Amino acid sequence: MHRRTAVAGVLLAASALAACGGGRLTPGTAAVLDGRRIPVGTVEARVAELRHTAGGASADAREEPDGLARRAVSDLVLDAVVARAVAERGPAIGNTEVAAARTADEERYGGAGALARALASRGVPGSGIDDYYRRRLGITRLAAEAGQDADTPVGDATVRLALAAAAIALRVHVNPRYGTWNPDQVALLPDAPPWLAP
Repeated sequence: MHRRTAVAGVLLAASALAACGGGRLTPGTAAVLDGRRIPVGTVEARVAELRHTAGGASADAREEPDGLARRAVSDLVLDAVVARAVAERGPAIGNTEVAAARTADEERYGGAGALARALASRGVPGSGIDDYYRRRLGITRLAAEAGQDADTPVGDATVRLALAAAAIALRVHVNPRYGTWNPDQVALLPDAPPWLAP
């Protein structure tokens, strides 16, 4: 993933799309998208998988459990947001496209295990690898359909607008325990400590 800087920026910022509207948060709910719940248990399972993966994001204590949970929620929300944005413009990203992109990177990294370790170090658990590629391909397509390259500032901005609109359409709402949605920064931010709160 040598020239993925801008795409990664979109993934990190847009993956934070959350709390853009209504939705009822019942106990045990991490987020709600158009009435569909993302259970807290799903988030906890992803965090546990990462913490037990060799070379995973938390292996050297670079990321605390709360940070991993926030990232997991962001990624799960982004799965739906990108899928919605893509679906509004054409066919979904197919399994064949996902498999081809994953296979190409496995060859580049020297095997499936090496790729899995590289992605785990960036917070992508083994169970989420196909979803990661589906999101990445979706982001690339969203930019391309607007005549842009997602690896450029203009393409990045184009994709962000599409994802923001999709998030609003999905009426995304995130449990505040995972942070606060900041529309100006297009990010799910950790809550500020009480002494820094406005």
